[in-house]
Amino acid sequence: MRHRKKGRQLGRNTKHRHAMFRNLVTSLLEHERIETTEAKAKELRGLTERMITLGKEGSLHARRQALNFIRSKDVVSKLFSDVAGRFSRRSGGYVRIIPTRRRPGDAAELVAVELIERGPVSETVDEPVIEDKAS
Repeated sequence: MRHRKKGRQLGRNTKHRHAMFRNLVTSLLEHERIETTEAKAKELRGLTERMITLGKEGSLHARRQALNFIRSKDVVSKLFSDVAGRFSRRSGGYVRIIPTRRRPGDAAELVAVELIERGPVSETVDEPVIEDKAS
């Protein structure tokens, strides 16, 4: 029985799953839009919103908690300086999930995960979209 067991296993062991979600959260906060499968996106949403809430808190303890999960000082500094400021008036719901297409190899339902209030678009021609190859 799965009583009181939350979260999806996604066919991975615990360490692999935690590492995957760390990488996805880091990529989402760095690029502000990524593409992945629907099941991963639904799990990713809660973790990302928790990190943004830590960024809004702004304390040293919150920064250390974020660094414990994200492990990239550049992304954490962006989270606390830029991203958290954009969501200062919002009390939740920082991430949007948009269905995009089916992956050609296995017909997995792919979605775009993005922050609700995105920053200014860079000078590049195309925005970077990280596609998750493994499912």
